[in-house]
Amino acid sequence: MSVPSPTDGARSAQQTPYALLGGEAAVRALVDRFYDLMDLEPRYAELRALHAPDLAHAREKLTLFLSGWLGGPSLYIERYGHPMLRARHLPFPIGVRERDQWLACMAQAMAELAVADDLQARLEQAFFQTADWMRNRSG
Repeated sequence: MSVPSPTDGARSAQQTPYALLGGEAAVRALVDRFYDLMDLEPRYAELRALHAPDLAHAREKLTLFLSGWLGGPSLYIERYGHPMLRARHLPFPIGVRERDQWLACMAQAMAELAVADDLQARLEQAFFQTADWMRNRSG
């Protein structure tokens, strides 16, 4: 799955969300801030509880995944194969609360890193679609 892109042929490959965000360093910074916030903010406690005590592996995997998902290099697929997001997340109870905490944490990370408003809105919509698809319980 990837972020919806404009069908306007005037946009080049350099206009992917990955490029607009700032490439590899920006994706890594976003992921790092996301996980830092998850560790720091009590309002993300249920989300944090779903993760291992050491977030290094999660940071690396999300960075690799977002690279390709945002239109950059398919680093996750090159290293691990197809992401199979839903299947990989089935062992974790993901409901509306966990989805909403993930989305709020990512929105806060994007805001703190001054992601352009139009890009942040576009990404929030795409993140919502993916995060909602990951839910495996109703509550």
